[in-house]
Amino acid sequence: MSLADRVRVEDVELLSDNWYVLKKTTFLYRRGDGSWQRQSRETYDRGNGATILLYDPLRRTVILTRQFRYPAFVNGCDDLLIEAPAGLLDNAGPEERIRAETEEETGFRIHEVRRVMEAYMSPGSVTEKLYFFVAPYSPGDRVGAGGGQAEEGEDIDLLELDIDEALAMVARGEIRDGKTIMLLYHAALHLFGKTAAAAA
Repeated sequence: MSLADRVRVEDVELLSDNWYVLKKTTFLYRRGDGSWQRQSRETYDRGNGATILLYDPLRRTVILTRQFRYPAFVNGCDDLLIEAPAGLLDNAGPEERIRAETEEETGFRIHEVRRVMEAYMSPGSVTEKLYFFVAPYSPGDRVGAGGGQAEEGEDIDLLELDIDEALAMVARGEIRDGKTIMLLYHAALHLFGKTAAAAA
């Protein structure tokens, strides 16, 4: 039996369509024992997104960003959030979008892009699926200032960190963004070899 055979939607209520789409859905769900249970869930649909870790294998560095995130702020984060570059797809393909987002946020024009995974980051309430990429870079690949788009409220700083220091910052609680932590541990295991993996 497919999952679609276990879900019967009864009612969908639009709660907000101001920034993205918030809905309340009432549905019947067929449990593992065969019985049907009525449930109600809210879902926040902001579209799918992509994120990337730029890495320099020779200098053992990575590029990260630092910016203000209001939802993190109201939940106790009293500092700018350190993150891997990321953005919503906005009807573009994941690779196309992450190339453009990387240049907007960091000023780096990337060439070789490799998809490494896909993940639902908060599946209990947010519909977004995130596509994860990595790409090598060198200092000569920087073609602009980066910083994001001011008209969208972006005010982005750029960080270039040694991979071992970035992993140490995760351990110290200085890097707290989930997608970024996932990419850094991927890099430690698959891109930088034994030293970084040991530090992780």
